[in-house]
Amino acid sequence: MVVNVMRLRYPSSVSLWRRSSSVVATLRHSQRQHSTHRGRLATMPSLCVNHEDHHVCPGLLFTSPYRMLHTTVVGNGSSKTITLDNMNPNIKTMEYAVRGPLVIRATEIEKELSAGSKKPFTEVIKANIGDAHAMGQKPITFIRQVLALISFPELIDTVNFPSDVKAKARSILGGCKGGSAGSYSDSAGIEVIRQHASEYITKRDGGIPSNPDDIILCAGASEGIRATLKLFIEQDASHPPTGCLIPIPQYPLYSASLAEYSIYQAGYFLDESRGWALDIKELERTLKEAKTKCVPRMLVVINPGNPTGQVLTRENIEEIIKFAYNERLFILADEVYQDNVYADGSKFHSFKKVMMEMGSPYNGMELASYFSTSKGYMGECGLRGGYSEVINMDAKVKAMLLKSISAKLCPTVLGQAAMDCVVDPPKPNDPSYDLFIQEKTAVLKSLASRATMIADTFNSIPGIKCNPVQGAMYAFPRITIPQKAIDAAKAKGQQPDAFYAFDLLENTGICIVPGSGFGQYPGTYHFRTTILPQPEKLKIMLDKFKDFHVQFVARYS
Repeated sequence: MVVNVMRLRYPSSVSLWRRSSSVVATLRHSQRQHSTHRGRLATMPSLCVNHEDHHVCPGLLFTSPYRMLHTTVVGNGSSKTITLDNMNPNIKTMEYAVRGPLVIRATEIEKELSAGSKKPFTEVIKANIGDAHAMGQKPITFIRQVLALISFPELIDTVNFPSDVKAKARSILGGCKGGSAGSYSDSAGIEVIRQHASEYITKRDGGIPSNPDDIILCAGASEGIRATLKLFIEQDASHPPTGCLIPIPQYPLYSASLAEYSIYQAGYFLDESRGWALDIKELERTLKEAKTKCVPRMLVVINPGNPTGQVLTRENIEEIIKFAYNERLFILADEVYQDNVYADGSKFHSFKKVMMEMGSPYNGMELASYFSTSKGYMGECGLRGGYSEVINMDAKVKAMLLKSISAKLCPTVLGQAAMDCVVDPPKPNDPSYDLFIQEKTAVLKSLASRATMIADTFNSIPGIKCNPVQGAMYAFPRITIPQKAIDAAKAKGQQPDAFYAFDLLENTGICIVPGSGFGQYPGTYHFRTTILPQPEKLKIMLDKFKDFHVQFVARYS
């Protein structure tokens, strides 16, 4: 038996409790009116809306704004409560190209190879995502030794690890409840680690002070970014939506999150002809257009760039800050690649440092910046360690932000510990210092070499043009696709660069991400590849890529 039950949606918890009596009455009436199955209601439990404990029983759906929602309630298991037709439409809209259909197909091909299927290649090279360890990078010894000790503290007094490793483990465990990394931490993170992050930022920025209370540890920078974006969700349907300016090309975390949160995406194009520079006139054009469709309140800047690999100059950052100030925009500075700067003459400048050095009125602007253990020289993607530094935010809003993150309890303690090793690494004369510096330097030097190799190789292939990879972990080359291939893509319902990427995967085993997943100037085609395959593997990949591209062009010319 199927019973249709009408469920109320409400605009806020306050109004729900004020109206709870009428809600209870309405639903009790519904209980009496609807038929039962075998003497019992097919759906609702006893009603528990209560003024004192603010408890809502399972089976009642309260969301926003007030309207009646007809939900199919199942008595005999013949259909589903949630379907594609009645699920959250924002989830259906959001896309995350880095883990899209190409990656799914790449995983299928790996299984086919394992099952003995014959392909024109013997392995899949996943150049689609910035996962350093998956591509062969070795972990930093100091980080892993500390993690081993906090995971199994009995080793501290038995294993022959350096004394500074043991001291670091004791420090972290001293900040854990019960002295265990398995306990919950404060929602904003372990206090001693937030203190170390603050000291790290102060040193990075040449002495400009950082407050530990402004540091929020998070499960990778992504969670910190999403927590900030959530603050701007506009629930009042009578108001235009909130808008957020993001770079195009952009990291799909932003487009996916904005779609999920119903925040309008206003994309400003980076200038490929000038090494993916950020042009203030383009920001002005984007803002003017966005104001006809939304209320722009945020500006996202990714520096060094993902997927484009550019490093902003200090002068450019100053221009961006002035623009944001004039337009009253909250700045989200994605700075997770701050250790990954390779090109001669390029240097990382934090938005906070520049903003503070510019003085009043700019040093009072609202800013959230982000860092992660997943990138840099560490590459500890799976541990999910990160932090955000949130400055000049209204105190009451910041309290709401902290309340919001408390619903997730806390970021993983192992991820927090990894971050502590990054922001408070071995110091000169510490037993672990020499090996730490040796490993860190080797990783960054190798990445710089691969950044040059990948740009030089792509620029040697007719029909491919690649800007220098100044920083980060990616190249974003532009490709010329023959018209016949464009027509073939259209016939298959694919974007031309996606068609190209699928053909590359099926013929070489190389998995990349088409530029359409990041956004690109109309009429242009690109792809993103990481520079993370180890040098020998990268050379093999690039040789295969060159052969494929020549054959692809010949096939569709």
